[in-house]
Amino acid sequence: MLQGKIGYAVNNKYYTIGVVMVTVEIGMQVPELGVAANNGETVSLANFKGKNVIVYFYPKDMTPGCTTEACDFRDQVQQFTEVNAVIVGVSPDPVDRHQKFVEKYGLPFLLLADTEHQLAEAFGVWKLKKNFGKEYMGIERSTFIIDKEGKLVKEWRKVQVKGHVDEALTYIKENLN
Repeated sequence: MLQGKIGYAVNNKYYTIGVVMVTVEIGMQVPELGVAANNGETVSLANFKGKNVIVYFYPKDMTPGCTTEACDFRDQVQQFTEVNAVIVGVSPDPVDRHQKFVEKYGLPFLLLADTEHQLAEAFGVWKLKKNFGKEYMGIERSTFIIDKEGKLVKEWRKVQVKGHVDEALTYIKENLN
């Protein structure tokens, strides 16, 4: 979620009366939050202006569904490049785990270590999850497409991995190319 202050001004002085939390929605500029990437740099989604960006949020490196999704994106990276698109994966895993994931599966795109879940919260994918009777906070698998101007133009929430990468590529080819 993005944070904004609400208040009022009197005699050129601003008084804050509250804080508003806003989730990025279709048509909004994406936040310029800096997050550590597997390449050792701090990366903001704003770094990619001029390109279409596929941001996919996934729960955890090295797990079956997340590995399948990452490898599906890897296998089509050339097709995404041909439509001026870059792929960025995001999970709460630390940078060193991301780097091992990248090396093990030959992933040719950045993975962002959203360990404080600031991007996940901004996109509304940090959710209460239930598994085997336990409740915990985690990533809801989701994908977002950001246009060349840095605006969110498409989202898929609660993604089913099979066929999803094709769906994202088709959207870009038909709408942003």
